[in-house]
Amino acid sequence: MSLILLAPSWGGMINGMMTLSGAWHKLRTDPILRFLVVSLSFYGMSTFEGPMMAIKTVNALSHNTDWTIGHVHSGALGWVAMISIGAIYHLVPKLWGLKEMHSTNLINVHFWLATVGTVLYIVSMWVNGIMQGLMWRAVNADGSLTYSFVEALEASHPGYLVRFLGGALFLTGMWFMAFNIFMTIRHKDAVAENNAAVQAV
Repeated sequence: MSLILLAPSWGGMINGMMTLSGAWHKLRTDPILRFLVVSLSFYGMSTFEGPMMAIKTVNALSHNTDWTIGHVHSGALGWVAMISIGAIYHLVPKLWGLKEMHSTNLINVHFWLATVGTVLYIVSMWVNGIMQGLMWRAVNADGSLTYSFVEALEASHPGYLVRFLGGALFLTGMWFMAFNIFMTIRHKDAVAENNAAVQAV
């Protein structure tokens, strides 16, 4: 059933990509569209990876390792967060009656921070997970375990540092977004005050 789930998942991803296909030329100038396209790419990747991890031989290696954490975050950060961020950037100016966000450059910076942060996060967890799975199943000739749990944990330490860096980049991007939204709403208030002053005169 998990393998069958690949069909509707990829159907949705392909539908999204085809919907955006008439606007590829806007990718150079529209950072909001970049968020949407990248989110669909992560969606396609994570919904392919999920059914693959349900295969018994793959699951025997990945189960209870950091690979699962990487998989979940490719969906959580790459798909859910990116599509939500793009939608918020699109909606905020419309909700406050403005033409665009305060700073398109800040949206660009946020896009790259979010993308690089997500990639660092999930790749470090993939590497850690595969390494942990291989270490945990390694046995000596007498059948005893080759590595202890602590040795596997120590070997995972560099991956956790990379994950921290990726998470920090992603979080920094969210702070840029909060500032951009604040300045956008503040600009709306400033315009309203100017209009009121003009009408008073």
